[in-house]
Amino acid sequence: MLTKSRPVQQFDLPPGRSLGSHYEIVGFLGRGYEGEVYKVVEVYTGIERAAKIFFPQRNPRGQALLRYARKLNKLKHLPIIVQYHHLDMAQVRGQKVAFMVSEFVAGEVLSNFVARQPGGRLHSFEALCLLRALADGVAPIHHLGEYHGDIHTDNIMVSRRGVGFRIKLLDFFDLGRPTRQRIQDDVVDLIHVLHEMIGGQRRYSKSGPEIKRLVCGLKRSLISRRFRNAGELRQAIDNLGWE
Repeated sequence: MLTKSRPVQQFDLPPGRSLGSHYEIVGFLGRGYEGEVYKVVEVYTGIERAAKIFFPQRNPRGQALLRYARKLNKLKHLPIIVQYHHLDMAQVRGQKVAFMVSEFVAGEVLSNFVARQPGGRLHSFEALCLLRALADGVAPIHHLGEYHGDIHTDNIMVSRRGVGFRIKLLDFFDLGRPTRQRIQDDVVDLIHVLHEMIGGQRRYSKSGPEIKRLVCGLKRSLISRRFRNAGELRQAIDNLGWE
């Protein structure tokens, strides 16, 4: 297991650097509370993967990574989940660190996708279609009594598929045992994603009743009362009447 080490805030690994015995860094993908994510290539096969390298202080005794891997494995049959492959270790800046290898997800981070659209926002119908795809993906997670814990537009990969969207959720945040409160936190986060997709507060006041029925003015108590889980949010989207 990992030994006690000084806090690490970033790794900044350059392209071409080896990661353990089997991988080579292709490029940086993102940084979060728990660590950094890189696009890597498997040296012997040339297959592209994603590697999440945990900051040692965020992974005491390897427990954070272990819980993370077990959760991904439990949910591996769900299309919205990134497929987990295995764990490995590497020496990085003189420290032994753990990393998790998973599938590399093609697409675009939702925040960038929205920013590229005219006016930096989505039209209401398109935003609701994307939210519906998200809610449909998260609903079985909640049905299994699990939660994501950190849903926001930088943790969602999106690509167009026909007339809809292909969605993948990134970077589960481990807050501990699943509870009703944490499942409802996911729902509130989904509503905040909708609010951001339509242009935030600047555009919300001008949005139609379809949007306002879901956003509830971002009042947590109203959202939690109306939608106890992602399945109920999905049903509410399906039952929307358009004026």
